[in-house]
Amino acid sequence: MERPELPLAQLHAFVVLAEELHFGHAARRLGIAQPPLSQQIRRLEDKVGHALFRREPGRVVLTPAGLELLPAARGALAGLAAGLASARAAGDGRAGRLRIGFAASLALTVLPGLLRTFRDRFPGVDLDICEMTSAPQLTALHDKTIDAGLLREPPADEPGLAFETVLTEPFVAVLPSAHPLAGQRTVRLGRLADVPFVLLPRAAGPQLHDQIIALCGAAGFAPRVIQHAVEWQTVCALVEAGLGVSLAPESIRRIRLKGVAFRRIEPGGARTRVALAWRRDDPGPLVANLLAVVRGAQAA
Repeated sequence: MERPELPLAQLHAFVVLAEELHFGHAARRLGIAQPPLSQQIRRLEDKVGHALFRREPGRVVLTPAGLELLPAARGALAGLAAGLASARAAGDGRAGRLRIGFAASLALTVLPGLLRTFRDRFPGVDLDICEMTSAPQLTALHDKTIDAGLLREPPADEPGLAFETVLTEPFVAVLPSAHPLAGQRTVRLGRLADVPFVLLPRAAGPQLHDQIIALCGAAGFAPRVIQHAVEWQTVCALVEAGLGVSLAPESIRRIRLKGVAFRRIEPGGARTRVALAWRRDDPGPLVANLLAVVRGAQAA
């Protein structure tokens, strides 16, 4: 047998009357006249099949059926209120799960501050942080396995994706501390022409890789790359071991290894860009709030 639906307005009227035990008081609290309130209670009683209140002079009292229904009615109304609050929070981007990809080197610069600010402003959002290099982030965005990415050197035109610059920073030379050039404050890039290089593979970040190759080309040489490493921490460790030198974003200085020296380069006008990436057609309130945090950090 199909169970009759109980309109929430009738349940609300029932709960208010059960609390006031007086039609006049309950009607004033509900902001309606007594006849409509009586009609709502009568319809609810018809659905239940039993009287919910017993009329007495000057007041009403709950019947056994009314006493049984009251906690369930309160629970239904409370559940609805909680559901509405959760829906509003999700719609406003104050609740839900935000999946963010990030390039490992950004843990040395913008990532901690952005995440801290976001969590302070939106504590109800669960953050799922996934470390991955720039190129896999683009794939993950297209595959919808992440919602946003923090990456280096985004492509100039990636169909379906949008980018917001978070920061730019210069490049530095990464040298073994025993290298003769490590004793200088600034290294002319052309002096690294005959030195082996350790670099990230192009597949990990094509734009950044090409930018480094172009910097060397502008200085008159093609770097002799003898070793690749996916993470900058590993690049620096291989430089410390004496396998070669590298060029890296300035924030890599925060990787502190005793056997590695970081030096400014000449010419020093080139900068690497860090950007937030997201899907153009699917920003959602969570990503919109993350973007607002990024823009707020830039304006600060």
